[in-house]
Amino acid sequence: MTIFTSATDADGVCTLTWDQPGTSMNVMTREGFAEFEALFDQAIADEGVKGIIVTSAKKDFAGGMDLNVLASVRAESGDNPAQALFDFTMNGHRILRKVERNSMDPKTNKGGKPVAWASPGTSAGIGTEVALACHRRFMADNPKAKIGLPEILVGLFPGAGGTTRVSRMMPLMNAAPILLEGKMLDPAKAKATGIIDEVVPADDLLARAKEWILGATDADILKPWDAKGFKFPGGAPYHPAGFMTFVGAATMIHGKTQGVYPAAKALLSAIYEGAQVPFDTALKIEARWFTSILMNPSSSAMIRSLFINKGALEKGAVRPNVADETVKKVGVLGAGMMGAGIAYVSANAGIEVVLLDQKQEAADKGKSLSESLLDKGIARKKVTPEKKEQTLARITATTDYAALAGCDLIVEAVFEDPGIKAEVTKTVEAVVGEDCIFATNTSTLPITELAKASKRPEQFIGIHFFSPVDKMMLVEIIKGKETGDRAVAKSLDFVRQIRKTPIVVNDARFFYANRCIIPYINEGVAMVAEGVEPALIENAAKQMGMPLGPLQLNDETSIDLGVKIAKATKAAMGDAYPASAAKADEVLFKLFDAGRLGRKSNSGYYDYDEKGKRGLLWPGLRENWPVSDDQPDVTIVQHRLIMAQVLEAVRALEENVLMDIREGDVGAILGWGFMPWSGGPFSWLDIIGAAKAVEICDTLEAAHGPHFAAPALLRDMATKGEAS
Repeated sequence: MTIFTSATDADGVCTLTWDQPGTSMNVMTREGFAEFEALFDQAIADEGVKGIIVTSAKKDFAGGMDLNVLASVRAESGDNPAQALFDFTMNGHRILRKVERNSMDPKTNKGGKPVAWASPGTSAGIGTEVALACHRRFMADNPKAKIGLPEILVGLFPGAGGTTRVSRMMPLMNAAPILLEGKMLDPAKAKATGIIDEVVPADDLLARAKEWILGATDADILKPWDAKGFKFPGGAPYHPAGFMTFVGAATMIHGKTQGVYPAAKALLSAIYEGAQVPFDTALKIEARWFTSILMNPSSSAMIRSLFINKGALEKGAVRPNVADETVKKVGVLGAGMMGAGIAYVSANAGIEVVLLDQKQEAADKGKSLSESLLDKGIARKKVTPEKKEQTLARITATTDYAALAGCDLIVEAVFEDPGIKAEVTKTVEAVVGEDCIFATNTSTLPITELAKASKRPEQFIGIHFFSPVDKMMLVEIIKGKETGDRAVAKSLDFVRQIRKTPIVVNDARFFYANRCIIPYINEGVAMVAEGVEPALIENAAKQMGMPLGPLQLNDETSIDLGVKIAKATKAAMGDAYPASAAKADEVLFKLFDAGRLGRKSNSGYYDYDEKGKRGLLWPGLRENWPVSDDQPDVTIVQHRLIMAQVLEAVRALEENVLMDIREGDVGAILGWGFMPWSGGPFSWLDIIGAAKAVEICDTLEAAHGPHFAAPALLRDMATKGEAS
């Protein structure tokens, strides 16, 4: 298999072109790196070659390293995986250092051949690290192109020289968005930061790179860090200015990560230690920290869930084996915030949309959400006026059910009332074709019961979107007892079209996501009733990696919705209603009666100003539920909040609501932000071990009630010493 090709023109410029077979975007593999080095060596050894262009035959340059390679290196390493990973990393450094120095005389820094990087589109990860090793970087003026080092987002950091090079190209605070936040920059912003050197018209990309090569001097290809007298940008750690920069960076990292993401700390350590030694030694330091992160179970879990498993689900890992069910025309019933959001993401993906509501005013208002979001995109230069016009043209806002004729998918997003949903189902089925799939967007109502209103229950399914639809990546697909494979396939194909991540679960109360979210909120609220300091609850949650504490989350989802769910659940469960939930209801109902409904009313567990900006925790919490003098240890609070979620995930798997552990982990992270550093609830159990988890459960059950009882599945795994 040929991955790189080489061609030298009459002027002595050699072009190395990356074109990995069978993929829409290049990703680096061991075979690819070996091919690249071999062709590069040939070009350097050829006296007729004056310089080299590194480019791509695809519309983009590269999507980074194939992370499965790292897993294979580890698997093949036997008893010493750390050494194997370190050696693999250092081999990459050796190759890219060769790009920088090639035939340059080590004493005079002269005689090297210029290497230009020419990217037609997006470059990420090691694609960008290859660029940084080249002597000059050119990007096409492509509005869709981005360049960056997003490794931090999957629990890694740039380990092929990106960390060491970027930190020597600009002051640390300028480098922070690139390295510590993983931001992808458009060509203009990338040029402003110095990550690339020139933005040129796409048609002139290779010509401009060649022109530079033919005019390059020895000084043009000498990297700053290889020049005599190089000084670290912003000051080295032992310099007064540099010292304060590193203090500030360490504080910023801890503030953003709460100390639970090892990659961010390792990255800063690699920069700090590497800044005090020569460049080649700094690369070894980077490689050691990178190896440390690869050996860290947190990073392994994040890679598995956020890259490998997420990618597999998006590519149809759980899709039934039926013919293509690409959606051509979707009917969205109900033009409220949820329906309007669904209409927007559908139209934005190129699907024809009928947005229907009882009143034309409501339907038009729903369509206006799309216009508002597109206008924001234009303001940020992410959307063109032409794109806005095309997207809005795909949405028909109407009150006429006849407009639904020809739809191959219906997504109903009306009020959470079984009667209203049943009436809408019958009305729609009288209009649409017999092959049309009917999906109900609900977060709590049983799909099997709602399907009773349908003449074709095998074509009835649940699609649970999360709010706001345009931002939330997870979509939960729920199979009723009679839902058929074609309905599942249609739903999965639709979610893929709108570029979101699906999980498929079986029908049960609260499905999967809300089944885990609600106990998390309830446990936090119950602790308020017990006299636990509210700030302790919120900060304990954030320090374990939750994006929102349970009280803030309840404010965001609205307290009146919580009251509605609590009443409906109690009515359905009767005496089986959990005591822990009843304790939380004491607080929830009192806030509701006081009109404190959360962010929507600018008052809840927190106070808000007139513009809706969240302030401090409401003093009334401590007044209504006096804080106990004897406060629990923060670890106990964290265990209660974590286990409230994790045990429900295990029970969902045990009861076959959740059918695939991959979906459990990915769904938890994308759906409600479950401790991303852990890789999800099942990965977290793997990290601490089933035996430790059961020990925590037993302690909590004895002190706080039966809802912490270890499920039989978990206890059995602990006995057998198994992992999920």
